Amino acid sequence: MTVSDELLLEVRDLTVDFGSLRAVDHVSFSLRAGGALGIVGESGSGKSATAYALLDLHRGTGARVGGSVRLAGTDVLTAPERELRRLRGGSVAMVFQDPLSSLDPYHAIGDQIAEVHRLHSGASRRAARARAVDVLDRVGIPDAARRARSRPHEFSGGMRQRALIAMALACEPRLLVADEPTTALDVTVQAQILDLLHELRTDEGLGLVLVTHDVGVAAGSVDDVLVMKQGRVEERGPVREVLGAPRAPYTRALLGAVPRLDGPPARSLASEGEPLVTARELTKVYGRGPRAVTALDGVSLTVRPGESVGIVGESGSGKTTLGRMLVGLLEPSAGTVAYGGAAAARDGRRPAVQMVFQDPASSLNPRRSIGESIADPLRARGDRDESALRARVDALLTRVGLDPAHYDRYPHEFSGGQRQRVGIARALAPEPAVLLADEAVSALDVTTQAQVVALLDELRQELGLALVFVAHDLAVVRQVSERVLVLRAGKLVEEGPVERVYTHPADPYTRRLVDAVPVLDPADAAERRARRREARAEPGRAAPAGV
Repeated sequence: MTVSDELLLEVRDLTVDFGSLRAVDHVSFSLRAGGALGIVGESGSGKSATAYALLDLHRGTGARVGGSVRLAGTDVLTAPERELRRLRGGSVAMVFQDPLSSLDPYHAIGDQIAEVHRLHSGASRRAARARAVDVLDRVGIPDAARRARSRPHEFSGGMRQRALIAMALACEPRLLVADEPTTALDVTVQAQILDLLHELRTDEGLGLVLVTHDVGVAAGSVDDVLVMKQGRVEERGPVREVLGAPRAPYTRALLGAVPRLDGPPARSLASEGEPLVTARELTKVYGRGPRAVTALDGVSLTVRPGESVGIVGESGSGKTTLGRMLVGLLEPSAGTVAYGGAAAARDGRRPAVQMVFQDPASSLNPRRSIGESIADPLRARGDRDESALRARVDALLTRVGLDPAHYDRYPHEFSGGQRQRVGIARALAPEPAVLLADEAVSALDVTTQAQVVALLDELRQELGLALVFVAHDLAVVRQVSERVLVLRAGKLVEEGPVERVYTHPADPYTRRLVDAVPVLDPADAAERRARRREARAEPGRAAPAGV
């Protein structure tokens, strides 16, 4: 793809203030037509606030925006409303992080895309519907004419994200701004979306601004990268130079926090004692008759004292269903879960397995303080000594790296990483034998993710816990797990030591999962993208693995 000499986007001294908080502090950058810029940083770095300013989405929110944003010669920040509406969707379009909140649940996907096209182009209903089918087909939605009549809940997460990209393409924009477009997706779907964005740049000549906390995502997707911290630019330059030889300590810290497939394996603490959990031939079927769906199909698993077991697979693979059955939140349709050893010795007051959920914001009661939430499982088992309860909660808060003085604060007063630490403290409160983490770090940026993963490993060593780590991110699983189970469509397709499964996967599905994990070397990322494209061009051929 050739990058034009034409200056498509020019940002100068951009500032964004929310009350007394300066979220973006004199940021400047430019992008030429057909180029791709990555904006990376932790949560709170100002990267999304910067992206929103490119379309002046802060207008009318109370935020104060300064500086200038010129898009194809027009100053976005001073353009009148009519001109701004013409620019949005016409010259520039945005793909948001959460497609469910961006799509109307009551209307068909195709109708929503057609309405955007009509609004900006004045096309007839028939022409707009035809355009909707065209762009859905362009982004890889199979049987686009039929699926255009589907509503958002009938699409998978990856297909919904494709639909958002199709909506953005409906009016042939020159610039696409993608704000964390793959955060909630498993590795294979993430790779598909990133490959699609690359193909759109190649085939359509689109400019791309990609906002992400995952440095690996940026490595294979952009030409230049802007590293932000607390609203300021810490480092900028060609992606190969910034990631290959970072100058700023913050950039080096970001890169150091990225989980890697070639990193050291988890330390083994497993003993030869009696298994804590033994699951045999677990099956879960939802519904009856021809509409029955088998979410899990005859999966067996053992967890020994001190062991860390990873469970990986794409969305819909059955990994969360398996985890919930191990905890007792779901009854199996067939098969058994038995607790032995120290887990069987639980006295009814101390559960065998406790769960750390994916989204701490929704698993914590917003009307109860975090201290009370941690104390809840203790009260549920009958503890009534308030001074002992307070001491136990204070000790747990300290152990997970939080200040006991924050006992009376509420969940909304904490960051995502801090809320997840609260969730871990609550799970530890009743002293389980096994801790089950279900996608516990999937919504966190890489540095916070690394801190939470390190905390889980410390707790396993210090308390002698066994850990079951459920995740779609294979690189994170490698950090914390000695053994891994790979699930696909409810079936166990591969199991073994992490080192062997990742380096020499036996099943083609595992090889595809491994090959889809983002890497930090742009050249390696390009080679993997080429292999995936070749595999898609040859039906039935699996993409080769690469670690």
